[in-house]
Amino acid sequence: MIAAQIFKANDIRGLIGVPDAEWDLEGARAIGAAYVHVFDLAGKTFVMGRDMRVTGPQVSAAFADGAMAQGADVIDVGLASTDALWYASGVLGLHGVQFTASHNPASYNGVKFCLPGAAPVTPEHLLRLAGLAVGDPFPDATVRGTRTEQDILAGYGDYLRSLVDLDGLRPLTVVVDAGNGMAGHTTPAVLGPLGLDLVGLYLDLDGTFPHHMPNPLIPENLVDAQAAVREHGADLALVFDGDADRCFIIDEHGDVVSPSIVTALIASQELAREPGGTIVINTITSRAVGEVVDRLGGKLVISNVGHTSVKALMAEHDAVFGGEHSAHYYFRDFWGADTGMLAGLHVLSILGSSDAPMSALAGQFAGYVGSGEINSVVADVPPVLDAVVAAFAGRGTVDTGDGVTVSGDDWWVNVRPSNTEPLLRLNVEARDEATMAALRDEALAIIRKEK
Repeated sequence: MIAAQIFKANDIRGLIGVPDAEWDLEGARAIGAAYVHVFDLAGKTFVMGRDMRVTGPQVSAAFADGAMAQGADVIDVGLASTDALWYASGVLGLHGVQFTASHNPASYNGVKFCLPGAAPVTPEHLLRLAGLAVGDPFPDATVRGTRTEQDILAGYGDYLRSLVDLDGLRPLTVVVDAGNGMAGHTTPAVLGPLGLDLVGLYLDLDGTFPHHMPNPLIPENLVDAQAAVREHGADLALVFDGDADRCFIIDEHGDVVSPSIVTALIASQELAREPGGTIVINTITSRAVGEVVDRLGGKLVISNVGHTSVKALMAEHDAVFGGEHSAHYYFRDFWGADTGMLAGLHVLSILGSSDAPMSALAGQFAGYVGSGEINSVVADVPPVLDAVVAAFAGRGTVDTGDGVTVSGDDWWVNVRPSNTEPLLRLNVEARDEATMAALRDEALAIIRKEK
C-alpha cells in the first residue's frame, strides 16, 4: 500500500505502522523495486542507512528486498545519520538511500535519496519513482542481488575532523542535545576525541522521542538545552534534529543563535580561506548573510528552500559553502551536501580559537529582526498567494520563484508552501521590531482570512 502523498518534492515521508498509515512494508518493497529501474541499478550497488525510528529495521529491509529482487546489490551501513549516509555515498561513489523522517513524529518514516558522490536527485526522479512504485509489480530479475554490511562510523568521524582546523582549541564546555536522535550515535565518534567537556542530553537512541520532538525549529524543543547551558556554565550548545543533518546553536547565555547568523559566521570563515568564493543561501535566509558576503568580496547565489535545490546550486557554482535558515549547512568539501555535525565542528573551531564568547561572535552579524517561521494550514494555496501579491502591490519587488517574496529596501516578506507538510509558511524580516511586526501581522491576517 502506497498513498501518493508520501512522495514529496525532496524525499518520501509518510505515516507507517499505525491505523491511518500511508504506506506499509509491501509499499516499501515496491518502492525498492521501482528504485532500481529509475536509477538503472540492476547489476550495480547502492548504499543504504537508517535512523533510529522504530519501523526502520523492517521498512529498510523490505526496500532492500525489493531492490535485490530486481538484481541490485546493497551495502547496508545500518544505523546512520543522514550526513553519514552522504559520507558513505561520497566515499564509495555509490547511489545512496537513507531511511528517515527527520523531525517528523514517531509514527512517520521516509526515504532520502542521493546520486553517487552524495549528489542530489531531482523532483523528476521522485515523480518517476512514484509512478513505477504504484504500478504493476516487476517480475524478479534472473539473478538476485546481494546484501552486505559495512561499518562507516569511525571513518565518518575521522573524515569530518579532517575538514576543520581543530588544533589548539581553548577548553570548552559543550552541551549536545540529540533529542534521542542520530546525533546520539555520531557524537562520541566525532566529538569524543576532541577533549571537550561534553554535557550530553538524550543521547540514547529512541524513536518514540520521550523527551521532546527532534525538531529544533520549534522553540519548546530547545528549552532543555538552554537550561543545561545555564546550569553548567557551558560555552554553547549544539541541538540536532532527528537524523542529525541540522544543527542549532545556543550561546553561553542560553539564547538561540539564528541559523542565518551561523551561516554568516561560517561563510566569513570560508571566504577568508577562499577569497572570492561562492556562498549559497535560500530564499528566507537573512539579508545579513548577503551583506557579509558582499563585504568580503564573495559571490552570493540564492536557492529555493530545500536540500535538493541547494545541493544542485552548490554543484553548479562550485560553491564553497551554503546555509539555509532551517539550519541545514552545506560544504563543498563534503560533496556539497548538508551536515549538521560538520557545521557544529566549524562553530567549535571559530569559538575555540577566539577569546570572545559565542554571543559576541554572533553579535557581529546583528542588524535585522526576523519573525521566525509561522505556519498556517491552508487547503487552497494559489488564492492565498495571489492575495498576498495584491496586498503588497507597489510596495516592493515581487519574486514568485519560491512561493511569493516581496522585498522592500530594508524588509522582506516570504510566503511559501511547505515541501513536506500541508502548510503555508510565513517568514518576515526587517531592520527593526516594529516594522517586522507590522508586516508579519498584515501578511498573517491575509493568509488566515483567505485560507
